[in-house]
Amino acid sequence: MNGNDSHPRESGNTHHGDHDHDHDHDGSALSEMDLRVRALESLLVEKGYVDPAALGALIETYEHQVGPRNGARVIAKAWLDPAYKQWLLEDATAAIASLGYSGRQGEHMVALENTPRVHNMVVCTLCSCYPWPVLGLPPVWYKSAPYRSRAVIDPRGVLKEFGFELPPETEFRVWDSTSEVRYLVLPVRPPGTMGFSEEALAELVTRDSMIGTGLPKTPEAQRESP
Repeated sequence: MNGNDSHPRESGNTHHGDHDHDHDHDGSALSEMDLRVRALESLLVEKGYVDPAALGALIETYEHQVGPRNGARVIAKAWLDPAYKQWLLEDATAAIASLGYSGRQGEHMVALENTPRVHNMVVCTLCSCYPWPVLGLPPVWYKSAPYRSRAVIDPRGVLKEFGFELPPETEFRVWDSTSEVRYLVLPVRPPGTMGFSEEALAELVTRDSMIGTGLPKTPEAQRESP
């Protein structure tokens, strides 16, 4: 998909890119772009154009108050409420806004349903377009050049590096976010969750599962986590 085209990219090509692919989940390593951003931030603060406290409050809001918890609530509601799920798939922007999650970086949302036969994965090949209102700030690896290039040409390889594989017959659909369209993956509901409340289901939803680079937690894994 190029530009504003809202169709998925073809992902049948399994050619591996030339980049080393390093998923830095804890964000401990800074890319060259991150270093430049921090240098620019320091300069703007020094010149008095940016208030560090305001900037810190914004980051705190998206990292800890928003984060992926909003998206997890959307997914949990869709798993429990068939009418809401249908609305989400038909008009994600309105369905998500009905729960109070809207604003910048989420003006036009599209929900993509994963099934046992089809797996959707989201990338932004040009920069790092990301649905902040439901997922918070994008992780470091999402913005990295290796992920942005390899997610399109070798999605299976990328998922393997995230720690899981899907059956060979699973169809992959890789969606390219743009400044106009942001995507939210509706993952397959984990087995063994009949009778779970919306709150309990939301605890199983992971950020990566809403990007398509991971799966929700199972009830067993949730019980074993510290």
